[in-house]
Amino acid sequence: MAFTAKDVKALREKTGVGMMECKKALVEADGDMDKAVDYLRERGLAAAQKKASRIAAEGVVLPYYDKATKKGVVVEVNSETDFVAKNEKFMSFVEGVAKTILATDPADVEALKEAKFDSTDRTVTETLNDLVLSIGENMKIRRFDRMEGIVSTYIHAGGSVGVMVGFDVADESKADDAEFVAMGKNIAMQIAAMNPEYLSKANISEDELNKMESITIDSALNKPDSLPMPILSGLIAEACDGKWTSEDTEIYQGLDNKQRKNFTNFISKEAYEILAQIAVSHKEEIVNNKIFTGLVAGRMNKQIKETCLLEQEFVRSDLFQGSVQGYVDSVAKDLGTEIKVRDYIRMMKGDGLEKREENFAEEIAKQING
Repeated sequence: MAFTAKDVKALREKTGVGMMECKKALVEADGDMDKAVDYLRERGLAAAQKKASRIAAEGVVLPYYDKATKKGVVVEVNSETDFVAKNEKFMSFVEGVAKTILATDPADVEALKEAKFDSTDRTVTETLNDLVLSIGENMKIRRFDRMEGIVSTYIHAGGSVGVMVGFDVADESKADDAEFVAMGKNIAMQIAAMNPEYLSKANISEDELNKMESITIDSALNKPDSLPMPILSGLIAEACDGKWTSEDTEIYQGLDNKQRKNFTNFISKEAYEILAQIAVSHKEEIVNNKIFTGLVAGRMNKQIKETCLLEQEFVRSDLFQGSVQGYVDSVAKDLGTEIKVRDYIRMMKGDGLEKREENFAEEIAKQING
């Protein structure tokens, strides 16, 4: 059966595959359009299997929110190169994956792969295989996370980081107000930039707080020059009483008051290690010292302000000076309602994945040698 250039174009529009592949498919199918489509799909599966072992750590993270259903999802789809992540077909596929997740509510990525892709009769896996053949790179749907209710989203640097943050609003009509929309985006940007580990201090378990305190105590004891002077003076006196070498003792005793504030610049490394050992040996006594208790509390509060979103300093100081919680409360007051940050999702593209190492000479050699 003969075929024309129009048939090649029609097959390309139907499948998204390149012109040469479409022409080859029609030759193999003797001009039969349906058989050519099946041929390309088989080629897509073969291409996907062949490329499956290749590292795919680029791609995008896309937060997608359907305001009508108040359902949102953050999904990461990986490709081999950043160039492909800017491809219109690739981005259309990622958005289709997000819509499929919201429509089918799959339990996990494996279940998602078997779902029908975005109102089509093709599965997500089959659609992905078609895309692999069309674009020529390995691609993988890595993960997704969902959220419902009133949601704000933010995409950083073309999909390198995606954020979705959920709010409880007493008067939900206020969620359409421009000031609320701006506030939601600002909070999402804060999360993208500052990468908090927790929503608030209330979300840190007692065990985690105890572990944080234990690490803070041990860190302080092993860095004795950071200890309060009343405690440090006693430790140095013990060190000078036969535990330091005579040389280190003489060096320290020869320092004036100004130099003693930076005494670690003068004593030996071994002397400093001995001082830390002395501090650790007096752990129980030091931990019960009120001055040390205050130091630990101060350092704990600093960590909490760094790791908890609502306790963090709001980065847009041009808009509000204070904590994130303070900023949210100020917007709530202006809008005349109550606003609570309920939860958030933050995904970073390729986080934890092995990155592809480019070897251009090797790539060119492969192309030359077929």
